[in-house]
Formats: sequence, C-alpha cells, structure tokens
Amino acid sequence: MRSDNILLDVKHLKKYFPIRKGLLQRIQSHVKAVDDINFFIKQGETLGLVGESGCGKTTTGRTILRLEDPTAGEIIFRRKNPSITDNGCQEIDIAKASQAALKDLRRDAQLIFQDPYSSLNPRMTVKDIVGEPLLVNKESKDADLEDRVLKLMKAVGLKSDHMKRYPHEFSGGQRQRIGIARALALEPQLIVADEPVSALDVSIQAQVVNLLQEIQAQFSLTYLFIAHDLSVVKYISDRVAVMYLGKIVELAETEALFSDPRHPYTEALISAVPIPDPDYKCSRIILKGDVPSPMKPPSGCYFHPRCQHAKKECSRLSPEYKEIEPGHYVSCHFADTVRLQAVCLS
Repeated sequence: MRSDNILLDVKHLKKYFPIRKGLLQRIQSHVKAVDDINFFIKQGETLGLVGESGCGKTTTGRTILRLEDPTAGEIIFRRKNPSITDNGCQEIDIAKASQAALKDLRRDAQLIFQDPYSSLNPRMTVKDIVGEPLLVNKESKDADLEDRVLKLMKAVGLKSDHMKRYPHEFSGGQRQRIGIARALALEPQLIVADEPVSALDVSIQAQVVNLLQEIQAQFSLTYLFIAHDLSVVKYISDRVAVMYLGKIVELAETEALFSDPRHPYTEALISAVPIPDPDYKCSRIILKGDVPSPMKPPSGCYFHPRCQHAKKECSRLSPEYKEIEPGHYVSCHFADTVRLQAVCLS
C-alpha cells in the first residue's frame, strides 16, 4: 500500500520508439519499449526490476532519469527543498520538467552503468572522473576537490594512491567502484543501478552488492535495481517488479513474490534459477515459443501465447493491473484462481 514517504511515483509511463521508412522517413509503426507501467519507490528502499532481455527494463530506467523523453505518463519525484514546502520536499514531474529544472534535478538522481569498461573515460584519471560532477555543478573548488574525491573513494573501498591512475589500470570490480563513487559525488537521493554486477565475476558481484547495501545505509539512498539475476535481486531488494514486453506483470514484497508468485511469467522466471544443491529436484518450466516483437505485441494479454494457463479470454482481453493483496499487484485474468508455486528459490 502507498505511504507518505514515496520518493518516486511513476504513473502510466510509456516510451514508444518510432519506426520510419521510405524516402520521406514517415512513421510506419512504433516499438513499444515501455507500455503503460505504474509503480512507486519509497524513500530508502530498493525496488528490483527484472525480466528477459528486451523487456524494457533499461529503457524504464533511462526514461525515469529523462535520458529518454517519455511518450506519455507522469514521473513524480519528491526532491529535498526545505525552502519550498513545510515538509521540506518539492514534487517535480520529471516527464514535463524543463531543461533548466532537469539540470538541477541531476544532483538528486544518478545512474550506475552496466559496463564498467565503457562507462569511464580512458583519458581521465580517477580524480578527474569522480571529481567532474563536483566541478561541473560548482560544488567544490580545486582546494578541497582532492579531499572530497578521497572521501568518496574510501567510501567505495578504493585507496588514495588510486586517485592518479587511469581506468585501464583497474580490474572490472574496481572500475565499477569508480562508477559508484562518481554517482555518489553529488549526494543524490535516487540511484538507478542498471545491471551493475552483470559484467562482473560472481565473486566480485557479491562484493559490489554488499557495497551497494553499505552505502545505501550510509548515504540514505533509494535504489531502482535493474537486473537479470533473480538470486541477486532477492538478496538486495525490498520489493520486486517483473516486466514482460514493456509491461509490469507483477509487483510485490520480495518474500511474497518468491514464495507465492501470482503471475505465470514470474513462476517461469523463478523456475529458471539454478540451485547449488545436487539433491534438490527443480520443476523447470520451459516457456513455449519466442518473446513476441514489441512492434507487434499480441492481442489481449501479451503473455498468453507462451502461458500454460491461458484461456480464450486471455487472447481477447487485456488484463487489469490490480492489487490483489495489500502491496501485491498483478496483471493476470486468473491471478485469484490459478495457484502457482515458488518452483526453485527457497
């Protein structure tokens, strides 16, 4: 259920990419990357966003930060501003904010990129990379810049002698720590972590995930954590949203989602997670067919061509995204009648 401490409230968000053809480049159709989604993130929590490749997770994160302009919808962000209101917060619709307002908003909403190798400028030292946001936003001068960069580096587990090195001198895990330090430079409220551990070794993934939890408590951060790995999402997230073909099909508290999934797609995703126990018998669910094209999504429920529980009305009617239990949202015609199970994760 919603509460007064909501930091980000996304309402009916859409992002369609036009497909142009012909000599005059007229719009023929659209790729519905994000197709009318709703969710909110409370202050201090971590919302995990999962789904197959191409389902719209990254586009959702980029649209929230206005790196992509939304086609429709609202993105209400409650940023700290003690001079504006009695409660010290100012509500801004990021979807409609001007460029000047967005420039000011960048301080409060930052992004951790997926690839630590391509997200850092190879010609800049660590001091320049981490300190650039401070210089651009005039938050620090040359006199105290080095001290602030050093504090950020220590916060993410880097040493002072790393400051003068270049990105190619670091491992993948260390590079990602540099990216995290850069995201922390302006003390943001919200961080969109776009698959921040998917390019790292498994042992390094655990270190980075633990680091994200530590700095969340230290800096009072709120995360939108985008990932493929459900075991990582289960470990770090307070709530989890499941996306399929541009739509959120289920959203719930982490334990509720993994112990009692109410959408067949969620059930299939959980069943695909490997369990490191040779004696554990897993009932793997193999989805039939391929993921439909977001250019021509199926009629009715987008998931019905691959759903083992589909019935006639699934192909004709689009299911309502509704709250079936307090805090548990599902987009399925038979969420109340078809009982699913947490197939693998214990």
